[in-house]
Amino acid sequence: MAKIFVAGHEGMVGSAIYRQLAKGDDELITAVRGELDLTNQRQVQDFFEVNGFDQVYLAAAKVGGIHANNTYPADFIYQNLMIQNNVIHQSFVGGVNKLLFLGSSCIYPKLAEQPMKEDQLLKGALEPTNEPYALAKIAGIKMCESYNRQYKTDYRSVMPTNLYGPGDNYHPQNSHVIPALLRRFHEAKINKSANVVAWGTGSALREFLHVDDMAAASIHVMNLDSEKYQLQVNPRLSHINVGTGKECSIRQLTESIAEIVGFQGNIVWDTEKPDGALRKLMDSSRIFDMGWQPKHDLQDGLKDAYTWFTTNITSVRH
Repeated sequence: MAKIFVAGHEGMVGSAIYRQLAKGDDELITAVRGELDLTNQRQVQDFFEVNGFDQVYLAAAKVGGIHANNTYPADFIYQNLMIQNNVIHQSFVGGVNKLLFLGSSCIYPKLAEQPMKEDQLLKGALEPTNEPYALAKIAGIKMCESYNRQYKTDYRSVMPTNLYGPGDNYHPQNSHVIPALLRRFHEAKINKSANVVAWGTGSALREFLHVDDMAAASIHVMNLDSEKYQLQVNPRLSHINVGTGKECSIRQLTESIAEIVGFQGNIVWDTEKPDGALRKLMDSSRIFDMGWQPKHDLQDGLKDAYTWFTTNITSVRH
């Protein structure tokens, strides 16, 4: 039985990891923000000294959409660097056996080759709107690698594609595409609206991963035999992409969500609005070779997300 700290257990990914770990016999430790400020070095030091963890899942982060990243770039780089520095270093000081760091696909260059392989890291300029957040995540990967190289620790990193599912953010302005569309079509259905406006042409291609699959992948990578893990990674290129290997157009996604929600009106495409990058797909062959595969197809995953939304977001219940 291991003593495991799940940092960020109230977030979408952290809560999914916690739910899956809770099915086992390990001792799980969590702390809400009011109890433990992960940006505070002394608080993190004291917390680790008292608990003596065997494993750490580092899913805590300051996250947000384009507006938030553009408005608060200093907060995004400072808070994420401080969280990572404190948790990773105190894991080393406290003799933590294994740590898993969760990053983001935004670590890759804006013009990265598609599908994006791990070796695309640091081969071009980042997307300007989330550069501070991406730089913090890159620093987290390199910090794990540096401690592994110098101190022979076993700290691993996983980079998810676009996530959705239970615990997602459904804020009217700051949510990502799937929760935004689920909410928009749901409200249109309730209000009996004739039309829903979607941005762009719908031709852009995106990849989506259910958060429960991400949690399963995280636990899988954490528990991989060290020899099997080392065969798949390089000490200076050790992060692992986690995705489905499948993509769909924004138009297909939008039409699927309208059908799942039960919206009977028209979808109007505002082609004056931008499509964004035409394609964003991760190459997840490395984790597939490690024996993991996603279980949710997009259609069933969207149904699950909509069920969670109508059950848990009280302001938009029937």
